[in-house]
Amino acid sequence: MAAINISSVYTSVFILVGIPDLESYHVWLSVPIFIMYVVAMLGNLLMFLLITMEPRLHNPMYYFLCTLSITDLIVLNAIVLKLLCILWLNDKKISFFSCLVQMFLIYCFSSSESGILTAMAFDRYMAICDPLHYTSALTNTLIVKIVIALVIRGAIITTPIIWMANKLPYCQSHHIPYSYCDHMSVVKLACTDVTINSVYGLITAMIIIVFDVSCIAGSYICILRAVLRLSTKNAKSKAFGTCTSHISIILIFYSLGLFSILTHRLGHVAPYIHVIVATLYLLIPPTLNPIIYGVKTKEIRTAALQLFTRPVL
Repeated sequence: MAAINISSVYTSVFILVGIPDLESYHVWLSVPIFIMYVVAMLGNLLMFLLITMEPRLHNPMYYFLCTLSITDLIVLNAIVLKLLCILWLNDKKISFFSCLVQMFLIYCFSSSESGILTAMAFDRYMAICDPLHYTSALTNTLIVKIVIALVIRGAIITTPIIWMANKLPYCQSHHIPYSYCDHMSVVKLACTDVTINSVYGLITAMIIIVFDVSCIAGSYICILRAVLRLSTKNAKSKAFGTCTSHISIILIFYSLGLFSILTHRLGHVAPYIHVIVATLYLLIPPTLNPIIYGVKTKEIRTAALQLFTRPVL
C-alpha cells in the first residue's frame, strides 16, 4: 500500500461549504439569517442590561434569564459571524484551530443552555409550588454554583470530543459540507474509523437530552397540577399562558437538536435540509428567548419602558 502523504493527513485549513447545493442562493439566505442575528443580539443585550441595571430584577428567575442571554450571545456569535462571511464574502476558509474552538463553544454552551432551561423550570416549580421557601432556597450563592456547574458540565462533555477530533488524521477532502464546524461533519473527513467519535457524541447528547428533558417535564407536570388547583379562572389562564410559551421554546430547542443529531447517524435527508435545520437549531432559541421570556414578562417590559422613557440629563 502506498504511503500516505503526511502533508495531506495533517491540515491547517478547512473549507466550510455553507449551505450545500444552495450556493447560488447564499446572498438571499443571508437576509433572514442576518435579521435573526440582529434581533437576537439586540434582544439578548437588552435583556442582560435590564437585569443587571434594574435592582427590582435581582432575583433568581432573572439571574437565570441573564445567564441564558449570555449563553445565547456566545453561541450566536460563534456561528453567525463566520456564516455571514461565507454567505456574503465567499470567505470559506477556517483554520483547524479556529474550527476546534468554534466546535467547543457551540457544544459546550449549547449543553449549558440545556442545563439553564432545566434550572429555570426548577425555578418556576419552586416559585409556584413552594413559594414560602423560594427566596431562602434559591440564594445568590446557590445560583452561582448552579451556573458554574452547568458550564463545567458542558466543558467536561465537550473536551473529549475536541481532543478526539484533534487526534484524527485528515487525508480526505478538507471541504466541510456544513455552515459551521459540526463535530460529525468534521470527523467524517478523517481517513480512519470514527465510530468511537460518533458513539461518544450520540451517547453524551442523549444523556443530556433525556436527563434535562425529564427534569423539565417533571417540573412542569408539578406546576400544571398546582395551576389546576388555583381558584380563579384569570389566574389559571395567566399561568397556562406562561407555561405554554416556555414549553414551546423548550420543544423547539430539543426537537431541532435531536433532528440534527440523529440524521447524522441514523437517517438520510437532503444535505441542505440538514444544514438549514441544524443552523436554525442554533439561531431560533437566541432569537425567541428574549421575546418569550422578556417581552411576555411584565417586570421586564416595565423596566424597558422606564429605560427608554427616562429623561436624558
